[in-house]
Amino acid sequence: MAAQAPKSRAREQPTGDEEATTDLKLGDFQHVPTLTLSEARLLINAVMDHRKSQRKVEETEVLIKTQDYLDVFARFKQKENIEAVERMLATKDELELFERSQLGSLCCETAEEAKTLIPSLANKINDLDLQALLDDISKLRNFTE
Repeated sequence: MAAQAPKSRAREQPTGDEEATTDLKLGDFQHVPTLTLSEARLLINAVMDHRKSQRKVEETEVLIKTQDYLDVFARFKQKENIEAVERMLATKDELELFERSQLGSLCCETAEEAKTLIPSLANKINDLDLQALLDDISKLRNFTE
């Protein structure tokens, strides 16, 4: 009996140089601009609208699932609110781009919650400043969207 061919390719082992713990180590992605889920939703929808207007639409299963995911989990739906959150987060120079995106996507209610979910924030911003930022972000959320 002949050996069966593998049903999938071998998975590449992670290099281990990326981690989002108290010490943020993102390797090649350390200073790469990142998007919140809301920004990603806005961008993908704009690209798809443009392609539809050009009649160059190929909606793959992955694209449809990605759009569905972003529709559910993007905290901000209106462009003005997405831009306002980005402006608020951009004022926090002490935070890495990744951390800003996480704050804009997770929309934590308390500084403690934010520091639990994003451990690298622990020594970068005090609880009062972080709570003020989270409160300002929360004010822009429209819970009826």
